Amino acid sequence: MFELEKDILQNSVDNTKVNRTLNCIGARCPEPVLRTRVELDRISAGQILEVVADDPAAEEDIKSLVKRLGQELLDVRKDGTRLCFFIRRIK
Repeated sequence: MFELEKDILQNSVDNTKVNRTLNCIGARCPEPVLRTRVELDRISAGQILEVVADDPAAEEDIKSLVKRLGQELLDVRKDGTRLCFFIRRIK
């Protein structure tokens, strides 16, 4: 487990439990956004998906996906080249 994952597990968003983690490290566009869409479909309303990626395109792609789907982006954290998104499924 790399350091960012340890920090995330210890410091979840607003002390809210992350229900599922999607590791997209090493995946390149469009894979992170496609995998995020699939995982969002797998979780229930109210649950939180954590997505970890290192593709620079993922930042805007995942933000756009969340907005388009009407879900809630709780936080985006950056650690060097790694990005961590916390998404709550609304519907």
